[in-house]
Amino acid sequence: MMKATSFILAVLLSTTAFAQDKPKDDTAADFSKAASLSGSEKQDRAKSYLDEMREVLGHVLKLLKEAREEKDVIKVNCVNEKLTSIKGLIRISEQAEMTLQEALAKGENDTASHEFHKISISHQKIRVLRSEAEQCVGELAFAVGKTTVEVEVDKDKVPEQDPTEVNLPETPVIRPPAASPYQ
Repeated sequence: MMKATSFILAVLLSTTAFAQDKPKDDTAADFSKAASLSGSEKQDRAKSYLDEMREVLGHVLKLLKEAREEKDVIKVNCVNEKLTSIKGLIRISEQAEMTLQEALAKGENDTASHEFHKISISHQKIRVLRSEAEQCVGELAFAVGKTTVEVEVDKDKVPEQDPTEVNLPETPVIRPPAASPYQ
């Protein structure tokens, strides 16, 4: 079960680039501090991360609703893709939180740290997905609409007569003889 969850987490994290937005707190520092955090601190921080992730889910659902009201298929598809990733990461984080609580109850600090790292990574990834979803709604607006094309012809460089029109000589039409004298 833990291998499958780790695999899903790895796949979701590899689908989008990390270099979009820098999170508010340094997640790399969280990883180094995770070993020094007490069990209750890990639980509290994991809970606050999950609460923030659920808030992001609500925000992205509002963005999806707005895109649907605008009837903009491009925006809907883009936001929906981010929403699907967010839901998957929240599901992984919720499972990791349960496993974190079990590991702390059993006194398994390595497992608890591993599960806390999963939640921290998901938290960071969801922050990036939120900004990407906001970009879907904001920046793609210019790509939708009718396109008009205007052509200006320079009379000095283009001849009056169409150069693609070729006058072919008249060819006589020769009909083959009838295949049968009967009709």
